[in-house]
Amino acid sequence: MRRKVTSGYTNIRTTRSRREFINETVGGIAFLGVTGGGILTKGAKENISGKTDVKKLKIVVTGGHPGDPEYGCGGTIAKYTGMGHEVVLLYLNRGEAGIYGKSAKEASNIRTAEAVQACEILKARAVFATQIDGQSVVDATRYKEFYEIMAEEQPDIIFTQWPIDNHPDHRALSTLVYNAWIQLKESKSSGQPILYYYEVSNGEDTLMFSPTNYVDITGQESPKQKACFAHASQTPEKFYPLQEQVSRFRGLECGCKLAESFILHVQSHTGLILPNR
Repeated sequence: MRRKVTSGYTNIRTTRSRREFINETVGGIAFLGVTGGGILTKGAKENISGKTDVKKLKIVVTGGHPGDPEYGCGGTIAKYTGMGHEVVLLYLNRGEAGIYGKSAKEASNIRTAEAVQACEILKARAVFATQIDGQSVVDATRYKEFYEIMAEEQPDIIFTQWPIDNHPDHRALSTLVYNAWIQLKESKSSGQPILYYYEVSNGEDTLMFSPTNYVDITGQESPKQKACFAHASQTPEKFYPLQEQVSRFRGLECGCKLAESFILHVQSHTGLILPNR
């Protein structure tokens, strides 16, 4: 039996082949998954000519370190920015502990510059929270900081890391983002952002990840690779091949060459609307 995810609710249906996966579009991007047929989502509407107009969306992709969003979502980010949507990469820290033999300040300067370069390649904007690499804290002050950042950005869609990753910074980030998302949902001045979780180096870092949705990134392989290799201090020649294996595996699952996979939070109501026929 396979799950069917529609408007954030989980139902059970008989097994279908991967070729029967139906498109769900979020801001014009097809999220392949076991979803309802023939649907459009928040930000999409038909114009008078029968074509689909897509409202410009704000997407915030969060990462525990510089490089995490690029490895886990680089193709999806490139797809969104290529369609004219605004994407912000929000990093929990500046990678202060990420370069052997360098001081925290030196590493921070190097990895900040790498993140900015990667964002330029993906046509996104870099934002940094104030935490320290390897010393993540989850408390009232940090909850407040993340909510204020999110409230200022007013995202339509949020991507964050899976809460059962091996790295404690990833787990801390996921908790902070989840709390901010709940507050955004409850705020009268905010919209109802969609929340997705993403994976990095499945099996090596992300564990127990069972996707609900996929994005075909076959056409975005080049900018994703360039963005990941912009993080030259992090030996991308070692880590990128592992992530590429994950992308190829996810592509096999959903019937394309390369894909990134996601888990839609069950309480994310995506505002599904049926197109006119």
